[in-house]
Amino acid sequence: MSLIKTMPMVPSAKRDLEEIVDRFFRNPFASISPFGVGTATGRNEEFVPALDLDETEKEFVVRLEVPGIPRENLDVNLVGETLTLSGHRERVERQATENSLWEERESGRFTRTIKLPQPVDPKQIEALCQDGVLTVHLPKAEPAVKSRIVIKS
Repeated sequence: MSLIKTMPMVPSAKRDLEEIVDRFFRNPFASISPFGVGTATGRNEEFVPALDLDETEKEFVVRLEVPGIPRENLDVNLVGETLTLSGHRERVERQATENSLWEERESGRFTRTIKLPQPVDPKQIEALCQDGVLTVHLPKAEPAVKSRIVIKS
């Protein structure tokens, strides 16, 4: 018996492995092809676009990758401290002369929900969709001012 020293998994390989596992559990009928990982039909009913959440001194900034999704198909909602981003991407129709060999572009609906770390000012929220990225600016709410209340007799 011999011992083999292994190297730690590099981040890109780890990300690829996580994506394979995520796709398998999202659709248990996933298959592996010479072209990569996907579903046998390429038709997903739900997908999860990549999301970043950043914080500055004055606001939270959410960026969601939504290439190919028109603004009319996107929704941004805030209830309390819970932000919900949702939408859908239409499936591309093929011409009668085209024969699809493999499809990996995701289509269908998505919903991403984020519990924000602190309250935001709902009247100041701005959302912009540009170059396939939905960017939502969520200004932090001013903290409530503590004041001493005098008890009358």
